[in-house]
Amino acid sequence: MTTAKYDVLGIGNAIFDILVRTDDAFLTRHGMAKGSMALIDEAQAAAIYSAMGPATEVSGGSAANTITGVAAFGARAAYVGKVKDDQIGRMYSHDIRAANVTFTTPVATDGPATGCSYILVTPDGERTMNTYLGAAQNLRPADIDPEQIAAASITYLEGYLWDPADAKNAFVKASKIAHDAGRTVALTLSDAFCVHRYRDEFLDLMRGATVDLVFANEAELLSLYQSTDVDAALAQLRKDAAFAVVTRSEKGCVVVTKDKITAVPAFPIEKVVDTTGAGDLFAAGFLFGLVRGASHEQAGRLGALAAAEIIQHIGARPQVSLKELAQKHGLPV
Repeated sequence: MTTAKYDVLGIGNAIFDILVRTDDAFLTRHGMAKGSMALIDEAQAAAIYSAMGPATEVSGGSAANTITGVAAFGARAAYVGKVKDDQIGRMYSHDIRAANVTFTTPVATDGPATGCSYILVTPDGERTMNTYLGAAQNLRPADIDPEQIAAASITYLEGYLWDPADAKNAFVKASKIAHDAGRTVALTLSDAFCVHRYRDEFLDLMRGATVDLVFANEAELLSLYQSTDVDAALAQLRKDAAFAVVTRSEKGCVVVTKDKITAVPAFPIEKVVDTTGAGDLFAAGFLFGLVRGASHEQAGRLGALAAAEIIQHIGARPQVSLKELAQKHGLPV
């Protein structure tokens, strides 16, 4: 196996995040399921935007958040996602490159605008997302560069890619290339509603070894197995996945292998401000730990540290050097 050029390469829906503080009444008026991610069309996006208050705007997307987190730890990171050659697309490209992430996916010159997600943050820190995929859904297998995928130690894919058919095919192509090169493929299940839509297909990806490592939170895990019993769902996960990590909010996470389940505590925080990106940044820390040869427990601690940093401010991009933060807490970097 050749030496990797990238530690982690992410593939996902390139989405520009528009975050606003609001209350539960706003969600109710607009028929939003609190804590969920709903796909919307351009007209719905315009209606939500016009009803929103002042917003914070930043480049986002689940896998992109993870990859910028990986870069913030000091790792070599790359990202594949589709934006249009429009104002928001150019802002998106600038932001992710400024975060020390290699981003070379060809931009779309026609078709829908760059995707946006309208993220409503309630006083309890919970985020409710309404996503217009736009150009992101036009990611195609032709956008997957075989040399780039083969040059990454870990290719990280988001479950949201399973919505557009072309992106799904790009996902499968990337997985095959990575495995042919002897690399690791990771998947985040992304959202409980996403799992509900594609439960059988996600299980097939795990059981068929299309993916080697799976990230999920408790809600996604329970949705995957249509269960209300976390322990029973974890037992089933051990049978289906070679390697998995389940995050449990303030209870930390569990690392699941065929041999054992390892519990890792959460980092204490002062106050939850915004949970947007918590799972994404947890994955960043865990993946960083893996490529640095850390134990599963240490990787879990790195993930917990990154998640703790991100939920104490608005937005899903770190506001400090995660490498320096890890060093401060005596974690391997």
